[in-house]
Parts: sequence; structure tokens; C-alpha cells
Amino acid sequence: MREHELKHFEDILKERRVQIKKNIEDSMREIEDLKDTDVGDEADHASVSTDRMIEQAISAQQMKELNEIEFAINKIRNGSYGICEMCEEEIGFQRLKVKPHARYCIVCREIIEKSAKNK
Repeated sequence: MREHELKHFEDILKERRVQIKKNIEDSMREIEDLKDTDVGDEADHASVSTDRMIEQAISAQQMKELNEIEFAINKIRNGSYGICEMCEEEIGFQRLKVKPHARYCIVCREIIEKSAKNK
């Protein structure tokens, strides 16, 4: 991969990292606000509880993506970015455009998904 392409993906990953960190902070603030909410009846309590679970699930997913982004940035730095971790072939440019923190080429990703379904 060319240097300017690596820089392009690094910029995208860093921008996404900033956005995710902001989302996580906002979500944590929302969870704290929900803890402080006065609940009047069981329906209110259930609603607040559901909202809290949704916010926590979103935060967990965002943390997972943040970790994947950090991993991809480190791969750019060590020169292994864009290489499939399974077959060691280059990950297609179009796949990286869609998912810049992809760790597998599309063929290997499908293999991993199929094997996960069969477990």
C-alpha cells in the first residue's frame, strides 16, 4: 500500500476514534443521568432500566470498535496494515474503504463467520 493511502486510512481511523470517544463519554453521561432519574412507578422504572441497558450495550459495542481502531493504527505504524491476519494476503482497498479497521480479507471474514455459526 502506498504511503498516501496509509495516511488516508490513518486519518480516517483517527477521526473515527475521536468520534467514538465522544460517543462513549456522552453515553456514560446519559447513564449517570438515568441513575439520578426519579422513577414514579414500575413502568417508569422499567423504561429507565431499559434505557440504561441500551446505553450500556451501545457503549460496549463502541469500546470494541475503539479497540479495533487502536489495533489498526498500531498496524499502520508497524507496517502490517492492510494484510489479512488469516491468509496474509492484502485486504482489498474497497473493503478497507468500507471498514478501515478490517483485520481480514472478505473471503477469510466469510470463513470466520461461517465457522462461528457452526459452533
